[in-house]
Amino acid sequence: MRILIAAAGSRGDVAPYTGLGAGLSEAGHDVTLATTDAFAPLVREAGLEFRSLPTRPQSHGGVESRRELMRTAAAFVTELGRGFADAVSQDTDKDLFLLSTTTAPLGLHVAEAMGIPTVGVHLQPNAPTGDFPPTVMGTRSLGRLGNRAAGRFALRMADRVYTDAVTELRHRLDLPPMTPSETRRRQERENRPILHGFSTALIPRPSDWRTGLDVVGTWWPYVAPGRRLPAEVEDFLAAGARPVFVGFGSMAGGHGERLSGIAVEALRRAGLRGVLQAGSAGLAADGDDILTIGDVPHALLFPRVAAVVHHAGAGTAAAALRAGAPSIPVPVTADQPFWAGRLAAIGAATDPIPFASLTARRLADALGQAVRQQTYTRAASVAARHMATEDGVGAVLKALG
Repeated sequence: MRILIAAAGSRGDVAPYTGLGAGLSEAGHDVTLATTDAFAPLVREAGLEFRSLPTRPQSHGGVESRRELMRTAAAFVTELGRGFADAVSQDTDKDLFLLSTTTAPLGLHVAEAMGIPTVGVHLQPNAPTGDFPPTVMGTRSLGRLGNRAAGRFALRMADRVYTDAVTELRHRLDLPPMTPSETRRRQERENRPILHGFSTALIPRPSDWRTGLDVVGTWWPYVAPGRRLPAEVEDFLAAGARPVFVGFGSMAGGHGERLSGIAVEALRRAGLRGVLQAGSAGLAADGDDILTIGDVPHALLFPRVAAVVHHAGAGTAAAALRAGAPSIPVPVTADQPFWAGRLAAIGAATDPIPFASLTARRLADALGQAVRQQTYTRAASVAARHMATEDGVGAVLKALG
């Protein structure tokens, strides 16, 4: 089968599809991954054909209000929509589109115009449910009716973000007018399949979801079979007790100096060594007990650390859990408070520390809990064993028939 996967956003919105695509390719499918140019090296490293989506990668590097986040997202999808059809028009030979949360509201219309079937491959649980509030609204339950109402409201807000882009795209494709909300309702009536690439260790499938919505397990970013940690990392790991990893991924741009100072002071207060991943924040520190690193696969490093301090993005949260490492979540924005709350709810993380409230003292106290109270490690290990039984790629292959 000739498959096009379309994904856009930050690195965490794209990297899981390199692993999914590589797994589908290994099973004999011809796979193209369409995403922004910044991630072309990741796609090609996974052995997949790259197709350029016409926009800059979406970054939540700053600490934005919800209103600012909506404005940024609307500008991003409008730019994406203007070139989406051009990006995939050469793929008329494709048998199937796999569409991420970000690309589905646009890709569905391109697929309709081209007569190509689609399957959703989402990294977040977007469908309303009584089990929990929508991921963009934090962790406080509003009760089953309230959670569902909030979920529907969140979908309407997402529809607003895509309205202009969809209107323009359908006009360009010579399709009759249809709003994002009408498109979504049509999907629901037809029970179109959406597969969710996260673990039931974190979120069991809600019982009130419609037929066609399934949770299949995490799609892990591709890591080449022969890849190893850099020698300087291996030397640091061998030189003492397990360190603590500190990283904020694509988040917290412009906060590097403050965060680095907090991290170093907290680690030393707690008597722990640390590995700081520079990321978009630009974390950096020197010392015999601190190592600053660049891009290193979490799958290789996290099993070697004592704990993980992170922004609670879906991918990093899952990687820490898979490694059996306790988390100290410091959520910044978007769905991160939700994932932080899920980690804490299963006992694999300390109480989240909101980014705006982060201090060296609070972080040091949380580090002491996570590293020295074995309950967190035990809970993470239980979840890791559960995750090991899941086969996210295999589930997609089964769904494709």
